[in-house]
Amino acid sequence: MKKSLLGIYNKLYGRFGAQDWWPGDSAFEVIVGAILTQNTAWANVEKAIYNLKKHKLLSSEKLSRTKPSKIADLIRPSGYYNIKTCRLLNFINYLNTEYGGDLKRMFKQKADALRKRLLGIKGIGPETADSILLYAGDKPVFVVDAYTKRIFSRYGLLSEGASYDEIQRLFLHNLPKSVKLYNEYHALIVRAGKDWCRKNPKCSLCSLQKGCRYAKTLIKNTSKDIEKAEIAIAN
Repeated sequence: MKKSLLGIYNKLYGRFGAQDWWPGDSAFEVIVGAILTQNTAWANVEKAIYNLKKHKLLSSEKLSRTKPSKIADLIRPSGYYNIKTCRLLNFINYLNTEYGGDLKRMFKQKADALRKRLLGIKGIGPETADSILLYAGDKPVFVVDAYTKRIFSRYGLLSEGASYDEIQRLFLHNLPKSVKLYNEYHALIVRAGKDWCRKNPKCSLCSLQKGCRYAKTLIKNTSKDIEKAEIAIAN
C-alpha cells in the first residue's frame, strides 16, 4: 500500500508539478477560504475573498464587528452566503472566546485536540477542519475530499463506501508524516479529479490509467462494444 500511494503521488507530481496550494496571504485568509469553499468552486471563493479585502474586512477583529448582512452580501459569490456567514462568524466567535482572536495561540494545541474542538463549531465538518489544520496551521493532517474518494475507489485501493476517517487513515498510516507531502498530495488529487477523474472520466488522458481498475474495466468494455459494432456492420 505504501508503494502504491507513493507511486501515485510521483506520477501525479511528474505530470502536474508543484501546485502551490493553499493560496492565501495569511493563515486567517486560508481559514476563510476553507469555510467559503464548501459546495462551490474555488473561483467563486476568490471573488468573495477579493470583496472582503477590498472593504478591508479580512480579519477576525473587523468581521466580528461587521453586520452579518454586509458580510453575506460581500461573500455572495461563494454561494449559500447566509449559511456561510453564520459558519464564518461561528468560527470567529470561537477564536475570540477561546484564544482572544490569536491564531498562533490556537495552533499551539496538538492537532488531535484542536481537531476535536474545531469539529465542535457549528458548520465545521471534517474536511474543513482538516483544511484549517493542514493549510493554515501546518499540522500533519491529511485532507480528504470527494475527489480523493472517487480516484482511490476507482483505482481499487479503497471501497466506494469507505468513510472519511477510513480514507484518511489509509494515507496517514501509509505515508511519511509530512506537512509538505500531505499538502502537495491533496492538491494533486484535486487537480487530477478536475482534469481526469470526473463523474464522466477521461481515462485516456490520465497518468494513472495503467494501474487503475476502473480504467481497465472501461477500456475492456469499450473494446467489446467496438467489436460488437464491427460484427454487426459485417453482418
